[in-house]
Amino acid sequence: MTAAVNNYLDKTLLVRAYPHFVHALWGQVRDIPRNSTPVIKFRRYTNLTAATTALTQGVTPTGSQLAITDVTATAAQYGDFVTTTDFLDMTVVEDMKTEMAQLLGDQMGDTIDQLVRDTITAGTTIQYASTATTRATVLAGMILNGDEIREAVRTNQGNNAKEVTEKMSPSPGFNTSPVAPAYIGIISHQSLFDLKKDPDWVPIEEYSQSDGRLGTFEKGKLDDVRFVLAGSQAKTQSSTVTVHQTVILGQEFYGITRISGETAKTITKSAANDDTDRSDPLNQRSTMGWKITFVTTRLNENFAVRIEHAVSS
Repeated sequence: MTAAVNNYLDKTLLVRAYPHFVHALWGQVRDIPRNSTPVIKFRRYTNLTAATTALTQGVTPTGSQLAITDVTATAAQYGDFVTTTDFLDMTVVEDMKTEMAQLLGDQMGDTIDQLVRDTITAGTTIQYASTATTRATVLAGMILNGDEIREAVRTNQGNNAKEVTEKMSPSPGFNTSPVAPAYIGIISHQSLFDLKKDPDWVPIEEYSQSDGRLGTFEKGKLDDVRFVLAGSQAKTQSSTVTVHQTVILGQEFYGITRISGETAKTITKSAANDDTDRSDPLNQRSTMGWKITFVTTRLNENFAVRIEHAVSS
C-alpha cells in the first residue's frame, strides 16, 4: 500500500480508538526510551511531617529524612489483524479498507480500555454500598446514589487525593451552573440510570457552555464528581446479584507507559505487491492489523475509591 493510503488508515484507526473508551484518559503518561528496557519505574516522595515544635535558640534540630516509594511496570506488545482476499476486494461495494481500519481501531481502543479498567478496578480502597461490608453481602437495592458518592468524595479528600478537573464558570446561557474542581467517576449505563434519579444530580445540559467539558462521554455531576460513561465497566458476582464497580478517580492514581516512538501502528500486507512471498503463490490474501506497546499500573492506592454496588433491574 502507498504511504499516503497507509497514513490515512493510521489516522482512521487512532480516531476510532479514542472517543468510545474512557478508562485510559486520566493516567500519567510516561514513555520508556527506545532501546533501553521494557521496565519503567514511577517514583514518589513521601510527605514530610509538619514541623510544629519550636526551634531552640542555637540548637540544630534533628532534621527529617526523605523517603521514596517506587512502582515498576513492564510494557508488553498487543495487537491483532484480519485477512481479506483478492476476490472479496473485487466484489464488495463499500470501501473495505476503511471499514477494516474502523473495526481494528475499535478493537484496539477496547483492548486498551479493558487493560486499564482491570488495573484501576483492582485498587485497594474499596467502599461497599449501603450496609454491605463485603462483595458477597451486596444485595439487590444497594444501588449507587448521592450518599455513596459523597462518602467516596470524603474518602478521597481524607486521603489528600487531588481533584482531576479545574473549575468551570457558569455561562451567560439560561439556567447553567458553575462546576467546581472535581474527581472523575467512571460509570456504566445501568449505574447512570440510577444516579440520574438522585435529586442532586446535575446533567451536562446545565453546565457552563465553556470548553471545559470532558467530551461527549461526560453525562453530569454530583457533589464533587463529574461522571463519564464507560464503554465497558467491571462487573462481578456476589452471592445473589451482579455487583458493579464504579471508580472515583483522583489525580495520579495510575500511570500509562509505552516504548518511546512505538505508538499505535496500522500494518498492512498486500501479497499482490510482494512477489517474493511464497506462502501465497497466487497473490490471493492481504492483511491489515494493529500493534502497540503498552502497560498501566496503579501509582497510589489512596487516590481513588472503588464503589461496589448493585443496579436497578
